Amino acid sequence: MIDCATKTDREVVAIIWSGDIDAFYCLVETYEAKLLKYILRITNVDLEEAENLLQEVFIKVYKNIHEFNHDLSFSSWIYRIAHNMTIDYYRKHKDKELVHALVDDEEYTNLIELLESPINLEDDYQKKELIQQMMAILDLLDPKFKEVLVLKFLEEKNYSEISDILKIPEWTVATLINRGKKQFKTLSEEHNLPAYM
Repeated sequence: MIDCATKTDREVVAIIWSGDIDAFYCLVETYEAKLLKYILRITNVDLEEAENLLQEVFIKVYKNIHEFNHDLSFSSWIYRIAHNMTIDYYRKHKDKELVHALVDDEEYTNLIELLESPINLEDDYQKKELIQQMMAILDLLDPKFKEVLVLKFLEEKNYSEISDILKIPEWTVATLINRGKKQFKTLSEEHNLPAYM
């Protein structure tokens, strides 16, 4: 068994390509928690459904690992697969009532900062209430805006990575982020969130 901590994603892929399929565990170890959070963030399905979807993502990654292009970022490639499968799942089940996933409060810090909130977030109750409201607004966004905002401010991907994941030009990413921020603020005002939203 290889030492996952000492290998880059590309090195792990090369080991898998050479025939050591056990090395796939390293990719699972690296991306399992990240992709689970990502799936929960963009669909809000319950944890069990998200875990099932994640399993399907890893099966697809495993089956298609030889198609990975070493000129690209592995992180962007695996996120693209997770994104496409999650969006497909969401479209098939969009009539189903969605449940908010439980996420750590600090995961929304970037989004709060995005909105340049002057609020004092030291008060845990106030912070939790704000986060619940923000999650509800994210769910109301046009999906194309929600996915770029989640990738940028919650997954902390840069424009280039988002471009790779969504297969759109970087200038389109920038446009979608700006429009998404505006829609977020408009929806916040319509739903009587504080004016700074």
